[in-house]
Amino acid sequence: MRRGDVVLLNHPYADASGSKVRPMLVVSADRDNSRLKALIMAGITSNTSRIAEPTQLLIEQATPKGSASGLIRNSAVVCTTLFTIDRAMVIKRIGHLAPDAMLRIDVCLKAALDLP
Repeated sequence: MRRGDVVLLNHPYADASGSKVRPMLVVSADRDNSRLKALIMAGITSNTSRIAEPTQLLIEQATPKGSASGLIRNSAVVCTTLFTIDRAMVIKRIGHLAPDAMLRIDVCLKAALDLP
């Protein structure tokens, strides 16, 4: 796994009542992705109603860069929804975000974590 990969994983519900296959974005550093079993992920949702928030990034599926993400509909990367996931939970890699989109993700992460 590399930073910027869009993956599918069977993510458990917060109340542990079940799980659902969800897309996630790998946001952890590649130096850690190559040596640790855990990956830091940002959630991805098809609910784009809050994309104006500084903590979310719209991925438009109809654009070439959006298509490269592997997502099947317009989606938002939600940088306030972060998870640490064992890499064994990843079902498969479906795509990757372009470097310029990852720079925008960095801005969203800074806003979510209140970093300068």
